[in-house]
Amino acid sequence: MRWDGQGVSVDDGALPGLQRIGFVRSVRSPQFEGMTFHEIICKSALNKVPNARPNVAGRPAAAMLPFNYTVNGYRGCSHACRYCFARPTHEYLDMDPGADFDTQVVVKTNVAEVLRRELSRRSWQRETVALGTNTDPYQRAEGRYALMPGIIAALRDSGTPFSILTKGTLLRRDLPLITEAARHVDVSVAVSLAVGDPELHKDVEPGTPAPQARLGLISAVREAGLDCHVMVAPVLPHLTDSAAHLDALLRQIAEAGATGVTVFGLHLRGSTRGWFMAWLARSHPELVSVYRELYGRGAYLPSDYKKLLHDRATPLIAKHGLAPDRRSFRSVAAPAVVNTEVLQPTLF
Repeated sequence: MRWDGQGVSVDDGALPGLQRIGFVRSVRSPQFEGMTFHEIICKSALNKVPNARPNVAGRPAAAMLPFNYTVNGYRGCSHACRYCFARPTHEYLDMDPGADFDTQVVVKTNVAEVLRRELSRRSWQRETVALGTNTDPYQRAEGRYALMPGIIAALRDSGTPFSILTKGTLLRRDLPLITEAARHVDVSVAVSLAVGDPELHKDVEPGTPAPQARLGLISAVREAGLDCHVMVAPVLPHLTDSAAHLDALLRQIAEAGATGVTVFGLHLRGSTRGWFMAWLARSHPELVSVYRELYGRGAYLPSDYKKLLHDRATPLIAKHGLAPDRRSFRSVAAPAVVNTEVLQPTLF
């Protein structure tokens, strides 16, 4: 039978890195062609952002991040974004950060139960928990495993505020639950949408919902009575940074009802750099030398480019009546989250 090889006791040759984190079995399904789901039993769900320090108000806060804790139900992501900053996290599992990251997805099958237990501890201070900081909580795997309803319910029931960042239109499924949770705790929802050109989208974010679908998601979030922030990030130099592209994209985002935007440029950290540059050489070879110069001194764009992007985007944000986030244009705002997963792999 097709499923005979998927029992828990079957030796399926799982990679050694998975054995360290409660590996149960690997599953392939006809509904998810080309994907392998590695199911694990996790021991912890809450990840503490490292290097947290007190802010001026005396409350703990990791550098430049509005949260101290994250929950990630998945490792690896079928969205397959060429630029994804979380790719290096797969190396901890003895997998490659390229094709394996896109197709070998680790699933914490018991994450909601473990989270509920952790949130019930007397020591838990009900600090904001961020969902979607490493890989997308509403990627394709969520359609099979449905981890998010249990995670959201656990946060709601414990009185814990939370935020969600996603490119996945599957969030629509949970809007009634998210809206209900927002009656009890502070909830923020953000959609990531940085590529408005349909052809470029297919090439650089091949596993994500189309731009029009995500615009529809923004509208659905607003119709549910929730604010919806949009991360116009990462902006790709010489591909999505023109005034025309940004103007058109911000206009559509505003028309969809978004309540604010954050704009910042691409960063290329660790093995993500090689994966992205290989794609660039195939799809836009004329830009390879340009990118080598831009990122010649490290993972982040030089200050003069960041100023250029700031000066270009600021009037367009105002033009379309979109409130900028306090972290707008800060190129390390969201990508800094990679430290949670790369520098502290034991937090898995």
